[in-house]
Amino acid sequence: MQAKFIVTGGFGALGHAVCAELKERGGIVAVIDIAPRPAAFDGIVAAGVDLADEAAVDAAFADIVQQLGGVDGLVNVAGGFLWETVADGSVESWDRMYRMNVRTAAISCRSALPHLTAGGAIVNVGAAAAANVATGMAPYAASKAGVMALTEGLADELKGKGIRVNCVLPTIIDTPINRKDMPEADFSTWVRPESAAKVIAFLLSPDAAPVTGAGIRLSLGG
Repeated sequence: MQAKFIVTGGFGALGHAVCAELKERGGIVAVIDIAPRPAAFDGIVAAGVDLADEAAVDAAFADIVQQLGGVDGLVNVAGGFLWETVADGSVESWDRMYRMNVRTAAISCRSALPHLTAGGAIVNVGAAAAANVATGMAPYAASKAGVMALTEGLADELKGKGIRVNCVLPTIIDTPINRKDMPEADFSTWVRPESAAKVIAFLLSPDAAPVTGAGIRLSLGG
């Protein structure tokens, strides 16, 4: 029987790679994203969904699960980034990062839980930047630390139900947007989306049955 997955934020660079990897492994993949559906995307889609809106996300999950006939795994890729110092930035930026990174992941996890059965898995996307936080990274890092806290707490909550929850913690992902924003960087040290997708697919698979509540750091450059 084919495994069935939902990927939030599946239209971005990492989300696209995750969808492709899961399909390559024989899975059926559906996407929930606030962005419009790309013309080339083949699969079940709930586009234009505000992932910070609990009612909208609940409705999207219910509709997709009805079409899929069930769901075996969830990947929360959706999120956002900003660089801003504490002294010169705004409190609203902290709220924005919380909403984009923590709230979206928490809502999607809650919406998925009624549909996941024993053997199911959730993978959240955190960030290595949540540790040893550098200048300008505090609002983003704090929100991604919240994603890791969500992962650990939910993993413990679900440990008796056979549902695993893990988190990948990439350094900089090699995406077109990141290359544009950091043109002088050494791209060879960045994590390729395809490589991150393979780790995520492993964590969703039965091969990762003993792994839950973990934060897996993804890095090529230390």
